[in-house]
Amino acid sequence: MKHFALLLLTTLFSTGCAQQTPPLKVVMFSGSSEYDSTTSLTAFKTLLEQDHNCRCTVNVVEEKGTTLTGIEGLETADVAIFFTRRVNLSDDQLGKIKKFIASGKGVVGIRTASHGFQTWLQFDPEILGGSYNNHYGKDVPAEVTLNDLAKTHAVLKDIAPFTTTGKLYKNPKIADDATILLKAKTKEYGEPVAWCRDAKAGERGRVFYTSLGTPDDFKIPQFQQLLSNAILWASGEATKPAK
Repeated sequence: MKHFALLLLTTLFSTGCAQQTPPLKVVMFSGSSEYDSTTSLTAFKTLLEQDHNCRCTVNVVEEKGTTLTGIEGLETADVAIFFTRRVNLSDDQLGKIKKFIASGKGVVGIRTASHGFQTWLQFDPEILGGSYNNHYGKDVPAEVTLNDLAKTHAVLKDIAPFTTTGKLYKNPKIADDATILLKAKTKEYGEPVAWCRDAKAGERGRVFYTSLGTPDDFKIPQFQQLLSNAILWASGEATKPAK
């Protein structure tokens, strides 16, 4: 009987350990001083690690700088977040980013990531799936709503409409294979503000982009939830069956 009890306890302990999921490794690159990206990403890092099974690093580069510190983190990361603005990276550093993307790992782009790499302007249409064409002239409230055709998408889980007050980015053409998730509308104009692209074998993994991302946006619980959902989806975690 003692032998059986010990065997049962050992089995239960081993099974419990086997079911523990290792944390997602999320590497963040901050380089958009206009929107105080470092403050926003540092606070978001804390939220991710507290509320989700994530381990995050925030790496800072000067806006329009030349070097992404911590780029070696891409070698083991599950998801990379880019919130940079017109950084002038060398071919060597860009090569490491392109290798990461081609490996099928998840990519999340925030606001100025659409023009995040001055030495790789095609990052926007080729990877993010956007067509950044400047922004509207002033900050005005815009109502952010869910695209009716995508309400059941995993990235929109527990998301409700909210209001943004930052300038809306102009994106006249979104990639044909992109799924528009959120739209924003002022009294005068409207734009898509969040979309995703499924993985494409040999070229990229899952990609999410939002043109939102001002400091005030990061204070909105719905926006925080959106980014959290996007990271899980980009990593594939959102589609795994519950244990």
